[in-house]
Amino acid sequence: MDGLDESYGAFLMERRGEILDRISGAAARAGRSAADVLPIAVSKTVTAREVLLARRAGWRAFGENRPQELSRKLAALEGEPGCEDLRFDMIGNLQKNKINQVIGRVTLIHSISSAHLAEAVSTRCQARGIVADVLLEANVSGEASKSGFSPEGLLAAAEDVAALPGIRVLGLMTMAPAGDAEAARRTFSGLRDLAEELRGRTGLPLETLSCGMSDDFEIAVEEGSTLVRLGRCVFDQGYALR
Repeated sequence: MDGLDESYGAFLMERRGEILDRISGAAARAGRSAADVLPIAVSKTVTAREVLLARRAGWRAFGENRPQELSRKLAALEGEPGCEDLRFDMIGNLQKNKINQVIGRVTLIHSISSAHLAEAVSTRCQARGIVADVLLEANVSGEASKSGFSPEGLLAAAEDVAALPGIRVLGLMTMAPAGDAEAARRTFSGLRDLAEELRGRTGLPLETLSCGMSDDFEIAVEEGSTLVRLGRCVFDQGYALR
C-alpha cells in the first residue's frame, strides 16, 4: 500500500471499531446480543480499491444499489487475495430488466418492493435453476418519496409472495424519514411489529430486519434491526459519527 492507502486504511479500521462499539451499546440497551446485528458497508459511492481497503480493515459485507456498479466491483475484486469471502447485497431499487445482473451474484436482495417484482425475480430464478434470498421492502413511514409495499398491502400480498418458487423470503426492509429520530424509532418499531404479524400469517421465521443507516443505526438496533446499512459513517472521513 502507498502512504495514502495506509492512512485511509487506518481510518477505516478505527471507524469500524467505533461503529461496532456503538452497535454493541445499542444492543445492550435493548437486551440483545451485538452478534445478532450485521453491519453492511454501503459501497455504492466508493471505488473497488476502497472496498479492498475496507476488507483489510475488517469489513466483510458490502451493499450496492446499482447492478452495473455491482458488476464493476465484482470484476475488479476477482482474484484479489482475501476477497473470496466478501458478501455483496443488492440494497437499491431493482428494475426488472436488471434482475439477471443481480441474481446468483449477491447474497441477499433487500429491495423487493412489489408483488410484480417478486414474480419477475421468481421467474428469472426458476429459469436459471437457482433460489434468491430476498427481503420485502415495506414503506412503514408512508412517505410518498419511498418505494415499497404499504403495511396493509404487504399483509395482503405476503402469503402469495412467500409461496413463489425461486425466491426465499428471509425478512423485511425499510427506510426511515431523514433527520427525525422519533420518526425513525416509530418506523423501525413498526417494521418489527409488521414482521411479527406476518410471521403469524405466513409461518415464516422472517428473522432478518434490514433497517438503520448512518444517522440512525443505533435506534434501529434498539428496535430490533439485524442488518444496518452504513455508507457515510464507514467511508467518509469528514463524517462526524455521533
